Amino acid sequence: MLYDIATPVPAKYLSLFAKFPSRLLGIETDTKTKKGAYFGVATGIMYLSPADTSGTNICPIAEIAKCKAPCLNTAGRGVMSNVRVSRLRKTLFWLQYPDKFQALLRKELDRLIRSAKSRNLEPACRLNGTSDIRWENYIWDLMVEYSAKGVRFYDYTKIPNRRIPDPTVYDITFSYSGVPQFQPYVDRAVANKSRLAVVFRGKAPITFKGMSVIDGDISDIRYKEPQGVVVALSAKGKAKYDASGFVVD
Repeated sequence: MLYDIATPVPAKYLSLFAKFPSRLLGIETDTKTKKGAYFGVATGIMYLSPADTSGTNICPIAEIAKCKAPCLNTAGRGVMSNVRVSRLRKTLFWLQYPDKFQALLRKELDRLIRSAKSRNLEPACRLNGTSDIRWENYIWDLMVEYSAKGVRFYDYTKIPNRRIPDPTVYDITFSYSGVPQFQPYVDRAVANKSRLAVVFRGKAPITFKGMSVIDGDISDIRYKEPQGVVVALSAKGKAKYDASGFVVD
């Protein structure tokens, strides 16, 4: 199995690339998604190797939005080598073996449903934990199938022209960046009264871009929130020191 990343994989992990991943989703494995249980939701999230760190760019707007350096890939457990290797393996698995990837994703969604049911929670799935893939173009039939089984799919995106066939199946929140070249996309999202996720370095304002601001750090369950609001997120990882304009002061 071939791979191509800027930072070499530590030798002790190389043997992992001779076999397929056994897991794709983390079910409430990070602080933010764990909070969903308080709101009746069990969240499964998939973290891939962001931007072009796998050799293939899976975040097509990363250069324009200047979000590659401050990416959440560097937050929390993302700073650990074994975590980054895991994300790379899953990314290459999807790129090189899409059919096997979908088969494993079905098993993972079944596992999520069982986990949620055992605690009387609603299952939700976020496939773009650290990526920006148009999943509606690749696995829409699968998403519709599992939506009928009660799974709510949701994501953040910086891609301005995504067209989701049914937002009740797949809910999207537009992700803000303050860099000048990204502003036409922001203006379009504001005009369309989209839900807008904004990373603030300090305390968030009451309004932003003429829209009411709500606290997005309470949970990650964006699909329960209305459109036309700003979801305030606190800067994490390298984003705390970002000076590109991606993070709002």
